Amino acid sequence: MFWVDAELGSDIYLDGIVTVVDSKYGIKHLTEEKPDGLINEATRQVALADIILINKTDLISEEELNKLRTTVRSINGLGKILETQRSRVDLSNVLDLHAFDSLSGVSLQTKLQHVPAAPHLDQSIVTITFEVPGNAKEENLNVFIQNLLWEKNVRNQDEHCMEVIRLKGLVSLRDKPQQVIVQGVHELYDLEETSVSWKDDTERTNRLVLIGRNLDKDILKQLFIATVTETKKLWTAHFTEDQACL
Repeated sequence: MFWVDAELGSDIYLDGIVTVVDSKYGIKHLTEEKPDGLINEATRQVALADIILINKTDLISEEELNKLRTTVRSINGLGKILETQRSRVDLSNVLDLHAFDSLSGVSLQTKLQHVPAAPHLDQSIVTITFEVPGNAKEENLNVFIQNLLWEKNVRNQDEHCMEVIRLKGLVSLRDKPQQVIVQGVHELYDLEETSVSWKDDTERTNRLVLIGRNLDKDILKQLFIATVTETKKLWTAHFTEDQACL
């Protein structure tokens, strides 16, 4: 609400999302299996975060802490991890994040380039990133995003529905000289032009980071390529209008 409502945003804005992970019981909560169709709530909270505080690090061994770090990073490759004891943290690290502002294309591009590759752990929520050169047509980009966030009818190789929890990226839209930021949380998303223009056509590219459930990087990249090149045939291989995941 604070992010997308312009009137609220004049006085109150969404600065960022901070999630605290308990070191002693973090692995237990993050790996707890839920009935089919339900997402582990602890995992969802980590997936949404801009800042992740791993707290009570003094209560576990270095080996346990490394395992927890790996698990958290595999879920969210975009958020910043801070390790704390008794939740003591410099407030400058958790306030004035401006995580949902229209960052400059340069700063976001640098951030997206440093998203670490996620370890191959056996869990349904992961971070994936891919880059596709070229220009996307805005209308087709909206279709790509809306099918993921709204229709929820894009499936992976195992026929499981892909569910995107967090989306962030830098895109090049046809007929727009400026770099465009795309951000999404659950079913909400926004496209916003930055003050930075692409230098030339060879520089234009689209770099996306998606955090979610049952994501298939290869399928998503191919569907995005279809969006950029305006090719329709790739879409029908992975969803139809009457196959929405409910």
